[in-house]
Amino acid sequence: MKSLLLLVLISICWADHHSDNYTVDHDRVIHIQAENGPRLLVEAEQAKVFSHRGGNVTLPCKFYRDPTALGSGTHKIRIKWTKLTSDYLKEVDVFVSMGYHKKTYGGYQGRVFLKGGSDNDASLVITDLTLEDYGRYKCEVIEGLEDDTAVVALDLQGVVFPYFPRLGRYNLNFHEAQQACLDQDAAIASFDQLYDAWRGGLDWCNAGWLSDGSVQYPITKPREPCGGQNTVPGVRNYGFWDKDKSRYDVFCFTSNFNGRFYYLIHPTKLTYDEAVQACLNDGAQIAKVGQIFAAWKLLGYDRCDAGWLADGSVRYPISRPRRRCSPTEAAVRFVGFPDKKHKLYGVYCFRAYN
Repeated sequence: MKSLLLLVLISICWADHHSDNYTVDHDRVIHIQAENGPRLLVEAEQAKVFSHRGGNVTLPCKFYRDPTALGSGTHKIRIKWTKLTSDYLKEVDVFVSMGYHKKTYGGYQGRVFLKGGSDNDASLVITDLTLEDYGRYKCEVIEGLEDDTAVVALDLQGVVFPYFPRLGRYNLNFHEAQQACLDQDAAIASFDQLYDAWRGGLDWCNAGWLSDGSVQYPITKPREPCGGQNTVPGVRNYGFWDKDKSRYDVFCFTSNFNGRFYYLIHPTKLTYDEAVQACLNDGAQIAKVGQIFAAWKLLGYDRCDAGWLADGSVRYPISRPRRRCSPTEAAVRFVGFPDKKHKLYGVYCFRAYN
């Protein structure tokens, strides 16, 4: 019995002694490296960053190395940024850095550089953002045989609008749709941009191209001509069609502009050619469709006067619905594509800031 009691006391003392040691050691940071685990880790502090056309943005990316790994620090760090495309098989080179050697590509030349806030900072700064900069970017860090990546999405403040030319609805193949948006100071919209616009209330019953080559349209109020009255609201998907032969409308996206959009006060109404000249005489140019949508959505521009735009259409922006203008909703009202030589309207102009 005495032997048993002595054994119990020894066990308790041993447990207390090691419990005290555990408490002391608990505050130490212990790094455990798996035998075949990663020795280089790349992380983005944010999965998505927001900005607008003309602004600057930092795409976050940091890398962490295992200092105890064999060969760590003996290789130069290579940082590569690429932009992911909609088909996920192609990547567009943006920026590469290795030591003192740095290279930028394409339209990013002169607009991108590493933030370099610390030794492990691979964040990329993009200045003077364009509409085409929207999308997903991959940060890749390489050291010897080790490499890792992180992906950051760049979102832009802006507005999505449906577009069709003077020829009428369903007259654009994919390539013509891309150009039509560019001509209106916009870019062809992505699915995510259209989805966000649908969540914001965009309802349009005509199918249009998107940047990934799909054809879709947003419905907030289901009805018979638009997929059926008993269907649920959503973005209707027609699928992927032949980019050369198939013809639809297009959804365009535009963002903030660096300039002044305005309705030209003129003593008389104008034909299209007179409207173009009137803006030129005022030191401006006739405004584009993307500019009237940006002024309406982003600046709250409101004017109940129909005016010519560069594509030959006549529209007017209403931010405050009221009788005789747009009684039920805030919208850019579309009058049509009138006869350029005989119909008379006002004109919207745009003067770019230098």
